[in-house]
Amino acid sequence: MKRLAIAFLITATLALSGPALAQPSEDGVRDFFSQFVAAQNAHDAAKVKSMLWNSPQLLFFSRGVEIRGTESVAARFSEYYQGTWRVAPDMSKFHVALISDHVAQILVPIVFTRGLPGAEPQSSTFLISQTLVRDSDGWKLASIMPIANTQFKQ
Repeated sequence: MKRLAIAFLITATLALSGPALAQPSEDGVRDFFSQFVAAQNAHDAAKVKSMLWNSPQLLFFSRGVEIRGTESVAARFSEYYQGTWRVAPDMSKFHVALISDHVAQILVPIVFTRGLPGAEPQSSTFLISQTLVRDSDGWKLASIMPIANTQFKQ
């Protein structure tokens, strides 16, 4: 009877703890990032929003402007999609740091082609730093920071 009670307790504890997450991999982070790029290039605002961390702490910092929270960051992307917006990462220079089972950092140069509606689009290259967090739904973007200097220095 005692063994049965212990087995029940262990089973109940495991059931209540939720599903275990598989070990994170650089390939999984790369796949997530590729899907994010595809959603942006498709101007799929709903898909992009679903890939953002659902937190008021989500950060998009660009050109000296700090935007926080899922709704505000998603709205900014939707504004970009009104005109020309295309991103082309140089995946040969894509770097991932797996900080923990639940946090990853990405660094990759990206050519942005952008322009207001009706305006001539212009292209420029930025180094993008992104922090991802992982929960039971998978990876989510927690911060996005474009950096003007795109040169990796040794």
